[in-house]
Amino acid sequence: MKDAHGRTIDYLRISLTDRCNFRCIYCMPEEGVQQMAHGDILRIEEILRVVRVAANMGISKIRLTGGEPLVRKGVVDLIRDISATPGIDKVSLTTNGVLLPRMAADLKDAGLSRVNISLDTLDPDQFKRITRVGTIEQTLAGIDAALEYGFNPVKVNAVTVRSLNQDYLAFARLSVDRPLHVRFIEYMPVGESTGANGCGWGKQDVVPSDELIETINARAAAAGLPALQPATESRPEGWGPARYYQFPGALGTVGVISPLSRHFCSECNRLRMTADGKIRPCLFSDEEYDVRAVLRDAHADDETVRAVLLQALGAKPDEHHDKVGTDRGMSQIGG
Repeated sequence: MKDAHGRTIDYLRISLTDRCNFRCIYCMPEEGVQQMAHGDILRIEEILRVVRVAANMGISKIRLTGGEPLVRKGVVDLIRDISATPGIDKVSLTTNGVLLPRMAADLKDAGLSRVNISLDTLDPDQFKRITRVGTIEQTLAGIDAALEYGFNPVKVNAVTVRSLNQDYLAFARLSVDRPLHVRFIEYMPVGESTGANGCGWGKQDVVPSDELIETINARAAAAGLPALQPATESRPEGWGPARYYQFPGALGTVGVISPLSRHFCSECNRLRMTADGKIRPCLFSDEEYDVRAVLRDAHADDETVRAVLLQALGAKPDEHHDKVGTDRGMSQIGG
C-alpha cells in the first residue's frame, strides 16, 4: 500500500482508550482531560473489523496504544484475535508497565510479541512528579516482567525534556547488563502549543538527539566508560525511525528518535486510529477521517471502511513542516 509520496504504509497504530492510570505532565493536565463518552469509544468488534480490512490492504504490523492500553477491558482477547488475523505479522503494545506483572503471561500467550515501556526518569521523586500518581517501582517491575516472559525486543522509551534535567547516562547504562533497548524521544509539540500545568511545549525544552548522544559520551568519558558506537548486528527489530548505538559488549542498545531535529517523514510507514475511530494520516496533523460512522452504519460494507482508510492514506502529508500544537493531546491521539 503506497501513499501519494511513494512511501509504503504497512503499520497501523491503534489507540484503545484515552484513559490512563498516570497523569504525566507532558501528556495531560493534573486534573486529566475530558474523557470520551463510553459510546464514542470503538467496540472490540469494530476494532477487529478495521484490522481485518487494513490487513487486506497491506497493513501487517499493529501497535496498541492509549492512554494506557492495558486498562481497556478485553485487551487480551483483542490481541489474540488480531494475532490470528490473516496478513498480520506482529502485534506490539506501548505501556507504562504498571499492569505487566499480572498480565504479561496472558499477553504473551495471546500473541503479543513485543512491548515498549514508557519511563522518563530513574529518580523516584522525579518519577512521582512527572507521573503525578505513579511510583518508579511499578514501572521497573513491569520491565522485569517483560523480560521474564520473553517479549523481544523490550524497549524503554524516555521522552527527553531539558527542564527535567534527566540523567541520560544512567538511562543508557540500563542497556549494558540486560537486553533492553533504551530509546530517547525528542519532546514533541503535540497538544496545546502554550499553557500551564506541564502541557505547554516550548522549543527550549527540546534536546536534539545529536546533542544527547554527545552528552552521554561526555559523561561516560568522565566516568571512565567507553563511548557509544553505532549499533550494527545487535539492532533490535523495529518498524520505526530510531537510530541505534551501543556500548561495547552491551546486551542492549541506545536509540534516538528525532522527529524535530532530524525528521524522518520521508520514511513514514504508518496510519493512526484514535480510540473514538478517527483515522489520522499524521501525528502532527489535525486531519481526521471518521471510520466509526461507517462501522456503525448497518448498510456500509467493508469496501466503505476501505474507502475511509484510502482517504486517510491519500491525505498523508510529505512532512510535518515544523507544525507546533495539535487540537488533540497525545493521550487523545494515541502515543
